[in-house]
Amino acid sequence: MVKLDLSGAQRFFTQAGPDYAAAARAHEVLASGTGLGSDFTGWLGLPQKVKGTELDRIVAAAETIRSRSRALVVIGIGGSYLGARGAIELLRPVPAEDDPAVYFVGNGLSADALCDTLAKLGDRDFDVNVISKSGTTLEPAVSFRIFRELLEKKYGAEADSHIFATTDARRGVLKSLADAKGWESFVVPDDVGGRFSVFSAVGLLPMAVAGIDVRKVIDAAICEFKALDERSESNPAWQYAAARQNLYNKGYGVEILGCYEPSFRFMAEWWKQLYGESEGKDLKGIFPASVEFTADLHSMGQYIQQGQRFLQETIVRFDRSRFAYPVPGSEDNADGLDYIAGRDLAEICTVAADAVREAHIDGGVPNIVVHCSARDEEGLAELVCFFELACALSGYMSGVNPFDQPGVEAYKKNMFRMLGKPGAV
Repeated sequence: MVKLDLSGAQRFFTQAGPDYAAAARAHEVLASGTGLGSDFTGWLGLPQKVKGTELDRIVAAAETIRSRSRALVVIGIGGSYLGARGAIELLRPVPAEDDPAVYFVGNGLSADALCDTLAKLGDRDFDVNVISKSGTTLEPAVSFRIFRELLEKKYGAEADSHIFATTDARRGVLKSLADAKGWESFVVPDDVGGRFSVFSAVGLLPMAVAGIDVRKVIDAAICEFKALDERSESNPAWQYAAARQNLYNKGYGVEILGCYEPSFRFMAEWWKQLYGESEGKDLKGIFPASVEFTADLHSMGQYIQQGQRFLQETIVRFDRSRFAYPVPGSEDNADGLDYIAGRDLAEICTVAADAVREAHIDGGVPNIVVHCSARDEEGLAELVCFFELACALSGYMSGVNPFDQPGVEAYKKNMFRMLGKPGAV
């Protein structure tokens, strides 16, 4: 289970401190299914539901793709791709020799980005995993049209066998197409929103194709959700939700999530959607942003240290590094670094993180540290479970429905009207 260090935020809390009683009430509301959006709390039991036949099907499909293709094109937007991309880049930033490349499209409308992906794909054999509950969301639907055409040109009558659809169980355009064309299909559960769907086929199929052991991920997630069901102030999800809400109520309205592993970048993107879409409504919500340390210490670090004091900072730290690499010595010591010769780079990074934390706290930035065991399947499961549960609790504590996103539709109405969609107003 993740561990939280709140000592760097302690001096910034209100005199009463984090409201764990409110966290307890939020947890009870969530667990009992009596809160706003309770129809979308199926993610709590998702690892148990997917384990078994569904997971076997996911792994088998991934093995089929890995055996015949050199690339998988994942088509989806928002929660339909961010979790999978975050997991793959965190755990497989350098693909093994036998791993297919995984490309993510359908998350924008840039012709340049699309053509760049097509150039990377080249003439390699590939499969497509299209992810959408409806099949009509503009960005992924356009990309799917394009890649269906490419598959048909490349494989002819066999094109349909290269399409895997992750969609609604019973209805929608994509579901109807999948049934009519015989595409292998997986389900986006009705009671799970996209941003909470990492442990469904939405996240697991691309992860498995990339070489991640999804059975380990699911087993660890089952254990982690069980551990996080503890109803006490020692629950790190209670601590995180209560601490960030306390700081928000004191005026720290922007939370920056940072990590000292560059491979965490898209996990931070997933986190931003999770918290922004869950809490940003009814004129409320902490604005989620992210930084990549130590690189951003030489750019955004100036603002964090001495800019306006409305920032709270959460840092994810992995307690074990995958690799060791000692700093070499030098005969001339021209750079003056012989004082760290022989010391491991991971150790130096830890010292840097400690120094940054101290400086930011002294500069007036509350600092929370999330300690995760390692950058592996178990660590991934720990982080996803922790952030999902804490997000739901934090949303309920702020008085919003953490599971809807009504504001997302506003731009779509304008876009469809401007594009001349029939019936759009």
